[in-house]
Amino acid sequence: MECRQKTNLKDCTCTYSGCERKGICCECLQYHLAARQLPGCCFPPEVERTYDRSSKAFARAWKL
Repeated sequence: MECRQKTNLKDCTCTYSGCERKGICCECLQYHLAARQLPGCCFPPEVERTYDRSSKAFARAWKL
């Protein structure tokens, strides 16, 4: 499968400037799931900027 990084970058909401996986969704997802986290695109903008990718932060953000 060919990566569509340029296309993905248009919709990528990650604000971490040093992210080497920005726009490479499959790598981003693998990285965060391995760390028992969710990628930034799963969070509203104000929560994404905190860089807390935990499931607890996700639940608080969406009031689950």
